[in-house]
Amino acid sequence: MRIALSQLTTGPDPAKNLRLIEDWTQRAADAGADVVVFPEASMACFGTPLAPLAQPLDGPWADGVREIARATGTVVVAGMFTPAPGGLVANTLLATGPGVETSYDKIHLYDAFGYRESATVTAGSLISVIDVDGVRLGLATCYDVRFPELFRAHADAGAKATLLAASWGAGPGKLDQWELLVRARALDATVWLAAVDQADPGTAPGPAPTGIGHSRIVGPDGTVRHALAAAPQLLVAELDIDEVAAVREKTSVLANRRPEVWR
Repeated sequence: MRIALSQLTTGPDPAKNLRLIEDWTQRAADAGADVVVFPEASMACFGTPLAPLAQPLDGPWADGVREIARATGTVVVAGMFTPAPGGLVANTLLATGPGVETSYDKIHLYDAFGYRESATVTAGSLISVIDVDGVRLGLATCYDVRFPELFRAHADAGAKATLLAASWGAGPGKLDQWELLVRARALDATVWLAAVDQADPGTAPGPAPTGIGHSRIVGPDGTVRHALAAAPQLLVAELDIDEVAAVREKTSVLANRRPEVWR
């Protein structure tokens, strides 16, 4: 399976960001990608009032992503915001393309490091997986990476890889944590982990998470196979899905779990 990670920087205008998605998806399709993954907040960057710009999954922004996926023959995964009760929004990943139409609402909200995502966003409660050419892929968003249970749930649901979309908050030690957590979650669940972050916008860090770049693809043994730096860049890489079974046979962390001990 050929995966593209689109490490770009989005702004506050959904229409302009949709044009970025169109351009980067075409570049990925030209490189032979089956799946193109965009960061969290691809619709509009954090730091933007979210409720006024949120749209339903059958709204014009999502339909624009669907048309891009249809025109390029790829599965596109992109972060957007959908309306939720009480004037809040859901932090949603839309996954759409040939044979794929689903979404995932971020379960773990970023109430950490001085930021309160829950002030404007409501948490999801369901895991989500997609099937692309017979390969099951889990969906996760940013702060989810700190919670290994979600990634193991993907593996239990049959996933061979997880697609992680992020807009990672900058700050002391945050790059080290990103690199460590992405590797750890791949190894916890013995899945491929394709983690795409917003590129570093090159401004002084503020309270809103805007991205640090350093997107990467990690193998099911926890080793980094491909990695980017901080600037906008497209990464296209082949995932050897058969490697998952080989790693799980040797590193039997899923089979050796004893969940009854922790209940």
